[in-house]
Amino acid sequence: MSEVSCVFCQIVSRDLPSSIVYEDEDVLGFMDIQPATTGHVLIIPKRHSTGLNDLDEHTGAAMFGAAQRIAAAMRRSNITCEGVNFFLADGEAAFQEVFHTHLHVVPRSTDDGLKLEASWSEPARHELDELASHIHAHVSATRSTNN
Repeated sequence: MSEVSCVFCQIVSRDLPSSIVYEDEDVLGFMDIQPATTGHVLIIPKRHSTGLNDLDEHTGAAMFGAAQRIAAAMRRSNITCEGVNFFLADGEAAFQEVFHTHLHVVPRSTDDGLKLEASWSEPARHELDELASHIHAHVSATRSTNN
């Protein structure tokens, strides 16, 4: 997808309207037009990034920092906010719908109806150790390619 056709890039360029809650040189935070709960905010990098593979660590840190500030502001605001979820979907299988990296900041209350359901499992320690070994073997290589 080109930056011209990306809805989030159009928001960054102000070609589409948005309700902005945060902006700095790297990221933009604005109200989600299909909120999971009242006050749901999206944090996006200003430079187009389809997913985590092409998001540099500096911008990822800026996104998380902005999300922390917004979460704190939610708790001080007049919206109902007993807790906060951060959610980032990376890829179609992870339910990413807009292919511009974005971090959801979702204010939560005990009765908001939002649920995270899964078939939680309890693998044996040796299975966890084997998986950890496979992932660990690729961490250094990944870190050097994303900087």
